[in-house]
Amino acid sequence: MIDLQQAIDAPYHAAEGPRNNPDAETTVAALLSAWRHARRPVFHIRHDSSLPDSAYRPGQPGNDFKPAVAPLAGEIVIPKRTNSAFIGTGLENRLREAGIDTLVIAGVVTNNSVEATVRMAGNLGFRAFLVEDACFAFARRDWRGVLRSAEEVHAMSLANLNGEYCTVVKASGLLDAVAKA
Repeated sequence: MIDLQQAIDAPYHAAEGPRNNPDAETTVAALLSAWRHARRPVFHIRHDSSLPDSAYRPGQPGNDFKPAVAPLAGEIVIPKRTNSAFIGTGLENRLREAGIDTLVIAGVVTNNSVEATVRMAGNLGFRAFLVEDACFAFARRDWRGVLRSAEEVHAMSLANLNGEYCTVVKASGLLDAVAKA
């Protein structure tokens, strides 16, 4: 679970337009519930920005996890300072020591921390599944200055990742698989 913190609601994120997948946190909460019920390991990634103007900076309310998807006592919380959950965090070692080779990834922002983490997971040899309806993006201007909708930004990130770095899936399929296991 990547960067599901209150800071994502800071107004500057939506400066170019609203996000897609407005129900992503509800979807993540359903995934968390299923994982917890099945006693599967959960890793919460928390972005601890060192930038003075960042809503993600420690010591501010924005650094806190969103209540619906907050870690429970005993669940692993891994702080990070870059967009990838693997850089400078020990995440890879923890996963390998636990014998985990398959990851299900959800969180924010699809074209930033989610994409960076999924790329590294794939490059490190993990089998990764990215839950497309449990992450979201914001509208953004492309290199030429053309405003792209949040759905376009999200879809392009998914297209960049699917096949080479991960398999993009919907939450419903994962929830069905966990319920049957």
